[in-house]
Amino acid sequence: MTDKSRKAGKAPTEDTPIGPTGRPYRGFPTPPKLDGHGPARIIALCNQKGGVGKTTTTINLAAALADYGRKVLAVDFDPQGALSAGLGIATHDVPTIYDLLLDTKRDPREVIVSTNVEGLDVIPANIDLSAAEVHLVNEVARETILARVLRNVSHDYDVILVDCQPSLGLLTVNALTASHGVLIPLECEFFALRGVALLIETIDKVRDRLNPSIELDGVLATMYDPRTLHSREVLERVVEAFGDDVLETVIGRTVKFPDASVAGVPIITFAPEHQAAQAYLRLARELVARGAVA
Repeated sequence: MTDKSRKAGKAPTEDTPIGPTGRPYRGFPTPPKLDGHGPARIIALCNQKGGVGKTTTTINLAAALADYGRKVLAVDFDPQGALSAGLGIATHDVPTIYDLLLDTKRDPREVIVSTNVEGLDVIPANIDLSAAEVHLVNEVARETILARVLRNVSHDYDVILVDCQPSLGLLTVNALTASHGVLIPLECEFFALRGVALLIETIDKVRDRLNPSIELDGVLATMYDPRTLHSREVLERVVEAFGDDVLETVIGRTVKFPDASVAGVPIITFAPEHQAAQAYLRLARELVARGAVA
């Protein structure tokens, strides 16, 4: 029995295949239906490095959770507006998260947009959000503004996913202060691994000074290519560094993700039988099984 097997709580057998994280590849049960909805658990998807799969994960995890009967609100908190575009939502000349940050008395329901996915709503963003840090820097309790906004709608949803921009600035600190948990998408590439220590340090500072209840919900390996030694070695190092905080579900690299983004729909709608769609459904089941989502 290896150390990794001990961490997983059981020894691998001939009937239990080993997953890409080196642990027994378990199945996770289909989540039971909920009797009611809310209050929401807020999860920030955060990594200061760009291109690691934050937006792709937010879109597809949100859709997968909605597929399992959860009411989900996805908050586009990146001035690039990629989450909004990836769900086919127009962001030109419409109210966005930027308007809610500047006017916390405004009802967020005026800004929330329904998507083509049943149970999934979005607060969109556009380039205006890039000016938010300048406007907020002199505000009292500026780190808690997003928390005040989301508090008004948290009872309408089971989970709120916040897609953060690739930085550790004031907007990201707002997201961490508002959240109960953090999910770190991590590309299986060496330079992506290097910056995680700084992100963990930022989370620890937010926990100490602003939000003592925030938890690390998991590190999600993305863009994994089992054919390359580099990808396998990086994933092995991630497991060594973070242990059971590394989710068993691993998201592989595929051209289906950009194809789905162009179509403006989640992967489980675009190609429901594809292994990438099945991976995000499995991720949703794993997070429910771990207690990160109701």
